Order: sequence, then structure tokens, then C-alpha cells
Amino acid sequence: MEKKKKKSFFVLMLLLLIISLVITNKSFYFAKVFASESEEKVSNKKVKETKSDIKTLENKIEKAEAYKKSLENKLNHIQGSVYYTQKEINKTKRLIKDTEENIARMEAEIKQINNRLEVQKKILAGLTWQFYKESKKPLLLGLLGEGSLAQATFEKERITILKEKILALIDDIKKDKEKFTKSKEKLSDSKEEKNKLLSLKQAQQHSLLQEKQITQSRVAKKNREIANMRARLSRLRVNLSRMLGKVYNTQDIEEAAKIASKSTGVRKDFLMGMLVVESDLGRYTGGCNYKESRMSSYRKKIFKDICKSLDLNYKKQKVSCPPKSYRGTGGAMGVAQFMPDTWNAYKTSIALHTGHNPPNPWNLVDGVTAMALKLAKVPGVTSHKKSGEKNAAKLYLSGSTSSKFNWYAERVLYWADHYEKLLNN
Repeated sequence: MEKKKKKSFFVLMLLLLIISLVITNKSFYFAKVFASESEEKVSNKKVKETKSDIKTLENKIEKAEAYKKSLENKLNHIQGSVYYTQKEINKTKRLIKDTEENIARMEAEIKQINNRLEVQKKILAGLTWQFYKESKKPLLLGLLGEGSLAQATFEKERITILKEKILALIDDIKKDKEKFTKSKEKLSDSKEEKNKLLSLKQAQQHSLLQEKQITQSRVAKKNREIANMRARLSRLRVNLSRMLGKVYNTQDIEEAAKIASKSTGVRKDFLMGMLVVESDLGRYTGGCNYKESRMSSYRKKIFKDICKSLDLNYKKQKVSCPPKSYRGTGGAMGVAQFMPDTWNAYKTSIALHTGHNPPNPWNLVDGVTAMALKLAKVPGVTSHKKSGEKNAAKLYLSGSTSSKFNWYAERVLYWADHYEKLLNN
């Protein structure tokens, strides 16, 4: 009986132990599942928050860029006004100089007229004195019996005629003097008006130059603000990329650019500038899945085929999101941000240069080589001409060289010269 009781007790304890273990394991399992689900929720929440912060910052940058553009347009207008005003100032100065020269010529002319007038007055005075003497002669000659009265009368008439001519000449000289004096006065008045106009234009230019300086200061301040916001945006994108997947090492990117440059002839710094603008040197290669990208059905099919050939899960593989600053869809892949159909068109050439078959858009060397091959097709790029690189950048973005995409090309060429700033961040 005692043995049966002991055996029953032992069986009961064993049963209790088994039940306890089962309960513990289940509790551990459910706790683990709950923790996993909780972590996933936290992770998803952080991704959404980061995406929201990125979107907010992109909107701020877009508004800041638009305001900066308006300031730059204003600056160009001011500069145009400064240039026009300077032309007017130079023109007015030339007119003043011409007027001064005309006044000087007239003053010299008036001086000559005065000299001629003095000469004619002296001649007239002499003739008057001679006329006076000749008028006394007939009586004297009659008394003395010298000469004839007719001869004396003739001399008197000759002197009278000469005197009249001199008087007429003096009158003409006076009229010339009066005319030149009036012209000189008019020119002096004109010079005064031009000096007033010059003072007004100079004051206007001074005001424009002050406004130019203020606007330049505002543009510089806005550039600093945009640079700070872009730095914050870059950090947010890095964080998002870390949450979503791989972040490329910038030194590896520079090495890939060297390899691609040597293989294709495209300038390494130009490639680095393109990589800064396209994917922030690999820090942000995409935050959307293929559905969120709004790719066309045609591109989605090609994207799936690319992923399948590389043994990648197309549902989880990240691509670029739809752009905000211009029309288009997302779906660009890797550091070079190639669209699936564009990648397909280049995959044979990429494989020949890198030896990777099939090439992988998320592989650094493959991606940068693809970019270089596309850029190298544009005339002037492999000879390192800035005009060729500018056109290549616009074609890379939009498929055209329209001036409305100058903003993109200018940004690429800027970073081609300054990408070290990002390497050191």
C-alpha cells in the first residue's frame, strides 16, 4: 500500500513538472513572439517617423531653394540695373565733357570776336580821325590854292563809304558775339542739367549697390541655411538607410569611381559629383519598395526579373521613391540610381567592364561603372570638357539638355569640386 502511494506521488510530481515546463516554454515562446512583434512595431514606427522627418525637411529645402532662386533673380535684376545705370552715368559724363569742350570752343570764339571787334574799332577810330581831317581840307585847299576841290570831295566820299562798311562789319561782329554768347549760356545751362542728372544717377547707383550688397548677404545666408538642412537631411537618410538595409562606405565609393574612371575615361571627380547628387555618396539609395515607387507595370516586370537573376527578394529590395522636385516616378536602383529598363540596356556593357555577369545594380563597382558608361556617351565628357559634363548630367536626369535642368547640372559640377566635404562628414 505504501509503495502504491509513493508511486502515485512520484507520478503526480512528474506530471506537475512536465506541466510546469510546458507552461514555462509556452510563456517564453509567447514572450519572445511578443517582444519580436513589439520590436518590429518600434522599428516600423521609427522608419515612419524618419520618413516623415525627411519629407518635412525636403519641403523646407524646396521652399528655401525657391526663395533663394527669387533672391538670385532679384540680384540679377539689380545687377542689370547697376550695369544700365553705369552706362547712363558714363554717357552723361561723356555729354558733360562734350558740352565743356563746346563751351571752351565758344569761349575761344568769343575771345577772337572781341579781338576782331577791337581791331575794327581801332580802324574806325583812325578813319573817323582821317574823315575829320579830310572834311577840313577843301576850305584849306581853296585858301592855299593846292589841288582841286573835286579831289578833296572824292576822298571824303571814299572815307565815308569805308566808314559805313566798317560800321556794318562791327554790327555783324556784335551780332556774332551775341549769338555765340547765347549759345554758350545755353550750353552752360545744359551742362548744369547734365550735372544734376549725373548726381541723380550716381545716387541711384549707390542705392542699387547697397541693395545688391544686402541681397548678396541674404543669398549667402540662405545658402548656409540650405547647406545645414542638407546636412541634416543627409544624416536622416543615412539613418533611414541603416534601418532599411545597407549603407555604402564612402571610401569604397571613391575607389569604385577610380575604377570606373580608368575603365571609361570619365573624370573621377565628375563621377563623385554625380554620386553625391544621385545617392548622397551611397548614403541614401532608396526608401521605397517597388509598389511605393509608382513604377510602370513594364518597369516592375523588369525589376522583378533583375532581382530574380540576382537571387534577391524583389518585395524587400529598396528603390528610390517618387521625386518631389520634378515630375517622374521612383524605382531607381543602387548608388547610380538606374531605372530597371535603363539597367537592362547597359547590363552587357557593364559585365564586359566589371566581369560580373549578371551585373548587380546594388554592387558599387557595377553601379558606378554603369553611371560612367552612360555619361561617357555624351560628347566632351571623356575629354573632360565642362560643357559636355553639364549636358551629360542633364541627360542623366531627364533625357534632355533643356536649360530648365541647369539647376541639377550646376549642383553636380559644384559637388564635383567639393565632394571632399561630404567624405569628411
